[in-house]
Amino acid sequence: MTEIDVKIDALVPAWLTVPDVAERLGVEVTRVRQFIREGQLIAVRRGENKVLQVPADFIGDGRIVKGLSGTITLLRDDGFSDEEMLEWLFTPDDSLPGTPAQALRENRGTEVKRRAQALAV
Repeated sequence: MTEIDVKIDALVPAWLTVPDVAERLGVEVTRVRQFIREGQLIAVRRGENKVLQVPADFIGDGRIVKGLSGTITLLRDDGFSDEEMLEWLFTPDDSLPGTPAQALRENRGTEVKRRAQALAV
């Protein structure tokens, strides 16, 4: 897990600790850690105590936002680090409009994945 830099930290509107994610998903903390290891979620160490946290926008309606894990896989295949993925997901894109993370929450994952695939070219 990466420790996040201040610029990227400021892009993400809200964060959840791993136990908070587990509660929202209705699973054990160990399962959330497995999601992180498997690349279904991105988690970084942040704050004074360097607590492992996940962007709150990645969790919706009791599950991981649809299309997130596929987008993470595409970005990872493009060589993105966790920090770079967070920066890309939370930076406004006028062509979407909004951020890729917002578009995923609004079930516009196809558009987000298309843009992620284009980064590899």
